[in-house]
Amino acid sequence: MKQSNLSRLMDYAGSRRVLLYLSWILSALSAIVALVPFWYIWRIIHAALDAAPHFEQAEHLAVYGWMAVLFAALSFLIYFAALMCSHIAAFRVASNLRKELVRHIAKLPLGAAEEFGSEKLRKIINESSAATETYLAHQLPDKAGAIATPCGLLLLLVVFDWRLGLLSLVPVVLGFVLMMAMTGARMAKKMKEYQDALDNMANEAVEYVRGVPVVKTFGQTVFSFKKFKGSIDNYEKWVIAYTKSLRLPMMLYTTAINGVFAALIAGAFWFTSGGVTAGFLTNLLFYIIITPVIALTLTKIMFMSENGMIVSDALERIDGVLALSPLPETAKPQTPRDNSVKLEHIKFSYDGKNEVIHDISLRIEPGQTVAFVGPSGGGKSTLASLVSRFFDPKGGSVRIGGVDVRNIPKGELMDTVSFVFQNSRLIKASILDNVRMGKPDASESEVLAALEAAQCGDILEKLPQGIHTVIGKDGVYLSGGEQQRIAIARAMLKNAPVLILDEATAFADPDNENKVQAALSALAHGKTVLLIAHRLSTVAGVDRIYVIEDGKIAEAGTREELLEQDGLFRKMWKEYQTSAQWKVAKSNGVKSRMQ
Repeated sequence: MKQSNLSRLMDYAGSRRVLLYLSWILSALSAIVALVPFWYIWRIIHAALDAAPHFEQAEHLAVYGWMAVLFAALSFLIYFAALMCSHIAAFRVASNLRKELVRHIAKLPLGAAEEFGSEKLRKIINESSAATETYLAHQLPDKAGAIATPCGLLLLLVVFDWRLGLLSLVPVVLGFVLMMAMTGARMAKKMKEYQDALDNMANEAVEYVRGVPVVKTFGQTVFSFKKFKGSIDNYEKWVIAYTKSLRLPMMLYTTAINGVFAALIAGAFWFTSGGVTAGFLTNLLFYIIITPVIALTLTKIMFMSENGMIVSDALERIDGVLALSPLPETAKPQTPRDNSVKLEHIKFSYDGKNEVIHDISLRIEPGQTVAFVGPSGGGKSTLASLVSRFFDPKGGSVRIGGVDVRNIPKGELMDTVSFVFQNSRLIKASILDNVRMGKPDASESEVLAALEAAQCGDILEKLPQGIHTVIGKDGVYLSGGEQQRIAIARAMLKNAPVLILDEATAFADPDNENKVQAALSALAHGKTVLLIAHRLSTVAGVDRIYVIEDGKIAEAGTREELLEQDGLFRKMWKEYQTSAQWKVAKSNGVKSRMQ
């Protein structure tokens, strides 16, 4: 039997769930006490009409007035206590949800997290858990009060004049029917579509912002944010269509719940056809004063239904993250004998259906440097991801030092394999802390040595606090090439025997590229290196080149061997040479015009 959303949230509240129950009781009590001032108002009106036209002879008006104020203040204090209880428990639930999500994400392979989308994960961790906080802290106590209010009103409506009481309930019933039509299963489906549209926009916005440097470099315009604009356009169409579909029922609902006055006045004419008495007039004025509470209560219930759907959708999204399975840990851990890498009949697909790697086998000897080259989308980065166990292959095995990576403990594997991506990111912390991520117990002198080896001396010289400068604070930012050198320093400090380089110089300017290349050469010394190359200039000195196309090894050999063959690498090399010559010619042309 599926556990209800409220029951699940109660589990996260732990020992503080009793505060949630208490908040509901207090909120209901506050709602009942809030009706008492209306009774005192009725007594004021009744006393005034009895004394008319000599209103100065009316008795106890001040007492009734102060009693109304007293009970209103008491209702507020009780409600405040209810919210205090609900907020303490709600904050605990949101905190526990976030902790569980972060703990689970930390266990997931990096590939799974990247595939899910960083912005989508951020929204789920922050906003989905925040939705549960709003629901528990405000909506549920208000719901208890909203249920208690009609119960008290029913008693008041019948006590004074049952005819007017029943008449005032007719628009309420009509409004309730219209409300249920708007907040049923159809609304739940629309709420999911709404959240999906927001998530798509958020993900596309993040990707667009990250790609702005490339957009500016190549002078792209509308094509650079086609997907981003498409997500905005889809959201716009959905919102307009949804708003139009709710326009008529919302108009009818608003008219119904605010039409109580019209029903009461029409009924008053009917009931007083034989004459108006002071008692009837007093009761009519009481109903006119108190019936807006009914409309307010119904509107609260409607928004509570909507928020219940938001919470349900939030929990579904949280479950979507929690359903991602961490890579299994071996019961019999083994230690690699050396830093060789061997792929045996590797097969892999991201969705379980369409294979992107088809039966690839290769071996990289200890201390050897190999390069994966080939067309985009051919499977180069996927192969590297399998070596570092971002994913597990669907068939075959990846072995480091003769041991299947699935049998190497997670911590030991991370100490064995290091990687530098083409868009390495740094956290908002000091350079010292960023580099120390490679070796948390490293001394400051070890970090400085790694930074020096990674050609970072010029970076430290220009920063106000050197190694202790916090990146991203007080306007301190680093260029792409500078960030790469810091990331290389981190990898140097880690000093893992197997190194994966995913075109680490892709976005570096010429000056930074030379320094990054020098840093990479120092980093790769004595290690087994797997290089993913987009620029063929970086494969000149490697021991072996594997040309990956459509998930298969199309060619393999040294650069000289591959250039002798009439294959894909030779064609790519010619295109690269032509491109390089064109860049040189263009550069010389610019210089001559400047002179």
